[in-house]
Amino acid sequence: MSTPEYRGAGPSQDRLRALLAPVARRLWRIHLEGFERLPASGPAILCPNHISFMDSAFLMLSVPRRISFVGKAEYMGSWKTKYFFPFMGMIPIDRSGGERSRAALDAAASVLRRGELFGIYPEGTRSRDGYLYRARTGAARLAIDVGCSIYPVGIVGTAEIQPPDARVPKPFRSCSLRIGPPIDPSKYPDVASEPGVLRAISDDIMRSIQSLTGQEYRDVYAGTADDAAAIDSGGPEASQ
Repeated sequence: MSTPEYRGAGPSQDRLRALLAPVARRLWRIHLEGFERLPASGPAILCPNHISFMDSAFLMLSVPRRISFVGKAEYMGSWKTKYFFPFMGMIPIDRSGGERSRAALDAAASVLRRGELFGIYPEGTRSRDGYLYRARTGAARLAIDVGCSIYPVGIVGTAEIQPPDARVPKPFRSCSLRIGPPIDPSKYPDVASEPGVLRAISDDIMRSIQSLTGQEYRDVYAGTADDAAAIDSGGPEASQ
């Protein structure tokens, strides 16, 4: 059976953002910093830390342009999320690796080559304990392949709005979304030939995120060893 084609965000996300953004601003105090750094047009990769199920929603509702995300393929197995999440711009990734994971990377590259925004959680999965973890290299690979900048994003406060295992978000609380200075992969020496550049870029992403959030950093991968193998061999993953 062939893998469905996912194109990422489209006009439906524009309508959804216009409808829900005013509601979100009434329910929560969302502080935005550094959003003027985002380019008005052209491709860019946004790399946030990941501490709550609400992170993608708040970022999608706050950026001024369409943004697509990678999300775990398990969401396609539930009737509650199978259609809605792709409608919002999610590109599912099969974490078993191989060609199925590569399909998600190819879809992400297509989004960027269309001149749009793409969001990926460099940690690969949500931090359930609040620590900041080592980055996977998927964002760096995409940025080098497409030739675009990476914008680190620091998210603070969403874990209090919807903590791990909470079924619904808590209203009337505050969070902050902070966008740091862009990281240009072309500025790294031997970017086209040196494998260590992927790790250097990925580590710089996490250092920038840490400066935006103040989280304590742990130089290990979040999640399981199986997840790490799937992501580093097949691409990025944004488990929630």
